[in-house]
Amino acid sequence: MSANALYTDLSDYYDLMCADIDYQAQSYFIHRLQQIFGNKGNTHLDLACGTGPHVRYFIDYGYQSSGLDINQPMLDRATIRCPEAQFSLQNMSEFVIPEQVDLITCFLYSIHYCDGINKLADCIKSVHHALKAGGIFCFNVVDKNHIDNDSFVEHSAENAGSLFTFRSGWNYSGSGEKQSLKLSINKATADETFVWHDEHPMVAVSFAQLKEALKPYFEIHVFEHDYEKITPWGESSGNAVFVCVKI
Repeated sequence: MSANALYTDLSDYYDLMCADIDYQAQSYFIHRLQQIFGNKGNTHLDLACGTGPHVRYFIDYGYQSSGLDINQPMLDRATIRCPEAQFSLQNMSEFVIPEQVDLITCFLYSIHYCDGINKLADCIKSVHHALKAGGIFCFNVVDKNHIDNDSFVEHSAENAGSLFTFRSGWNYSGSGEKQSLKLSINKATADETFVWHDEHPMVAVSFAQLKEALKPYFEIHVFEHDYEKITPWGESSGNAVFVCVKI
């Protein structure tokens, strides 16, 4: 099952699947970075916005916020959550927006949904074109050389009489430009259990490769993947937040 099909099938449960994510902390962290590195503008676009939780917080922080995603059921829910925002059904690798914005974000490692290095390069070009002068592009990313194939994240939540268990983890073969996100979801009720599995191919990239791809378009700053404090990347961890200022 493709990731898009999986998320369509489970669009009613997507927010439950992400219930342990601190969207507010993530959004405020990027808002702070915009104040430090950006042009102080208040127009914002969220790539792979899903059901719009980050967009909601940016609106509350005073931004004119918008979002795009490739999954229409997710966008339908985003529109309900954020009626003030504009949402569009587009691929982040080749999107077009009517007016340039000050800030573009891509949360939850969604930059990896670009299908290969060439599509990642196309995404970077699209972002650069969509940003105003001095605008910034912020996203989190995992270095393919630091992926532990045995490491998974798991959490459970109850909803409407069912127990959901969500499990996800990265997998990388050790070579090439493809890695996968392994995802499993169990929905258990008193009478039956439903199970969904997905292993979706995603782009694998090292931080060094990513910097080279970004360098022609952006001034690059890299920070530790810690949304509680702004700390420069120590060059040892495999997860980081990239802040890219348009040049």
